[in-house]
Amino acid sequence: MTSIVFSQSEIARARADKDWGYIDNMGMWVVNPQFEHANDFSEGLAAIRKNGEWGFIDKNGMFIINPQFTLAHDFNNGLAAVKSGKEWGFIDKTGKWVINPQFEDVSDYYENLAAVKKGGEWGFVNKEGLYIINPQFSKVSQFKEGVASALKDKSWGFIKNNGMWIINPQFEKAGQFNDGLALVRQGGEWGIIDKKGTYVINPQFTNIRELKYGLAAIKKGKEWGFCDKNGVYVINPQFVNVGDFNENLAAAKSGKEWGFINNKGIWVINPQFTDAKDMHNGLAAVKKGKEWGFINKDGKWVINPQYEKVKDFNNDRAMVRKDGKWGWIDTNGTYIINPQFSNAYPFVY
Repeated sequence: MTSIVFSQSEIARARADKDWGYIDNMGMWVVNPQFEHANDFSEGLAAIRKNGEWGFIDKNGMFIINPQFTLAHDFNNGLAAVKSGKEWGFIDKTGKWVINPQFEDVSDYYENLAAVKKGGEWGFVNKEGLYIINPQFSKVSQFKEGVASALKDKSWGFIKNNGMWIINPQFEKAGQFNDGLALVRQGGEWGIIDKKGTYVINPQFTNIRELKYGLAAIKKGKEWGFCDKNGVYVINPQFVNVGDFNENLAAAKSGKEWGFINNKGIWVINPQFTDAKDMHNGLAAVKKGKEWGFINKDGKWVINPQYEKVKDFNNDRAMVRKDGKWGWIDTNGTYIINPQFSNAYPFVY
């Protein structure tokens, strides 16, 4: 019999009745429920709301920054975006203003730049609050791989971190670059471009998802299938809906029922479920009738359907809801933490 060892530093936020607190991996309160809302810990601190205002606590539940803000983001790269009155700024971990409140809206820092909205338009500032890209866009994404998507005059394009266009505005919608490729919509249809703006997959799909393990889920008309990075069909559109490939299988819906296919589009587990999630750790959450359970890659029940809601297995445990309360089970379906919480979120370090 294999014993499962969890990190002692893991903490999950959980709600008892109306108040939020934090539990350890045995389900014991490490910070008693007392908050109106609580975020996950990030960089050692968690944003919480008490008496209508946001502040930050450490893992002992001690206030490091007293509640005083209208809203607060998590700490990211040593700074947290917080709202004072109607304006956003950024504070350090002592609660000191690094960038005074002055913005209508903000995003967190990514690649050392934060998107900020001023005068109805978006630009980017560095960690000192200096404009690197002046506000000029209707909408922007965060920077990723040195590039951000930006909306100007009702069309999306892509900018570098100096604000120069590398791909001129021309798209109806645009995603972010991931491994050198980005999803874009033109003429009502989706395709994929590279960083030169060249189509790798021409616009032709009703919907498309990012490439994963060399395959992209695509929707043509009303049916889903999969294509490779060149836009060539690997699995012809034929399904009502699909999940993503994970562990060599993808959930797929035919008619009203879900099953699992391999990367050739062949049914490995025939459609028979009301709903299904992707494979994780050799197990997939599936719904039979109104209850969720877990099957293995052979389609055999490992944990019989009995739960109202479930989340995927992660680190050999999964969150499940029974009789309106959340708890955690192991891969055998044995409770690690009995269902007792009105609401909860997965464990984080």
